[in-house]
Amino acid sequence: MNYTYKKIWLIAFPVMMSILIEQLINITDALFLGHVGDVELGASALAGIWFWAIYMLGLGFSMGLQVVIGRRNGEQRYEETGKAFIQGLFFLSMFAVTVCLVSKTLSPILLKHLIISEDIYHAVIRYLDWRMWGLLFSFPFLALRSFLVGITKTKALNVAAFMAVLVNIPTNWLLIFGFDMGISGAAIASSFAELCSLAILSVYMYRHIDKKAYGLYWRIDVKILKEVFSVSIWSMLQFFTSVAAWFVFFLAIERLGETELAISNIVRSVSTLFAVIVNALSAVTGSLVSNLIGAGERDAVFPLCRRITRLGYAIGIPLIILALLFHRFVIGAYTDSPVIVQAACLPFAVMLFDYFLALPSYVYLNAVVGTGATRAVFVFHVSTIIVYLLGLWGLSHCNVTLATYWLMEYLFVTLLGIQSIFYLKNDRTKNTNL
Repeated sequence: MNYTYKKIWLIAFPVMMSILIEQLINITDALFLGHVGDVELGASALAGIWFWAIYMLGLGFSMGLQVVIGRRNGEQRYEETGKAFIQGLFFLSMFAVTVCLVSKTLSPILLKHLIISEDIYHAVIRYLDWRMWGLLFSFPFLALRSFLVGITKTKALNVAAFMAVLVNIPTNWLLIFGFDMGISGAAIASSFAELCSLAILSVYMYRHIDKKAYGLYWRIDVKILKEVFSVSIWSMLQFFTSVAAWFVFFLAIERLGETELAISNIVRSVSTLFAVIVNALSAVTGSLVSNLIGAGERDAVFPLCRRITRLGYAIGIPLIILALLFHRFVIGAYTDSPVIVQAACLPFAVMLFDYFLALPSYVYLNAVVGTGATRAVFVFHVSTIIVYLLGLWGLSHCNVTLATYWLMEYLFVTLLGIQSIFYLKNDRTKNTNL
């Protein structure tokens, strides 16, 4: 399998657009809510990350599902790819219903003890009351995306991404300002956009995918479901714990004050654009590595990772330069406060330069995922998070600036990258089986 820069880009670009769906929803919420008030802007950060932590359970399962589908596709066992997909779709659909009901009951209780500001707490709950229902659409969407990425047919993801943007932005404006629903309107608009994206991919699958060739028939196979789950459970835990650490980061910022929380939400919101590139390329890395191993080409893993990393720098560096040159304009799009614009400049720059470390780290991390060693990746995350949380605890006892908190991200991604490269260089992929 010869994965050239062009071929990697053609596979990665639609994935990038589909991930952009999720991130544009958060960006749009922050852009509009920043003009409603600082409380709403800060609350959308905490609520968004709380939602994201739960969403990551589904995303983690879908990544494990993608590894299994990619391996079967590389082995040219096409009917098995469809069987794995059906089990994944069934599990994610049932899981979405369960998570929605549990979260509706427990989220208000847990958040009451975690958030200091009463105003922010009530705004967070108003957002989550509507946003959680979006999981009923986003989890099945993740299953469909895993199948298309696993078989490297990703063009339909472009259309789904375009539809989400087309729906989310005007609906956000209409509900937040037109119907004066504030933060609740942002949540409703986001969930509706996810419904539209799911509809697009469902129609594409029905019309363009050969059901017989891929074995796309509703049949629950407990053996296959267990196989997928044995790979996915570690990805689920890995993704959840990484975002849980992110939530702890924002809780630490909330204790600095509402202004610092609002600034951090702006910085986080812009960072998601760069995270789209990193997440898309790393997700493609996992799928392509899985295909390579399925085809018996383990020696091509490191050259593939280097090629993907170089492609990521070619995409990201021009965007970083533009963001630095026009940083006041970018930050000012989120708020009318000159104080926030001025105070956000240094944390904003710190966030941008994190890209240079995050890109290779997550590419190599997902190469390990592609080998099927999801348990090892979970161990990497746990060890890294322990160091990260200790660092945050230490900073909370020192009089440091907001930008110093953001420097902790450098430590996080560097530790992940070092462990992943060390694992791959030890050639353990030869002992990895699915």
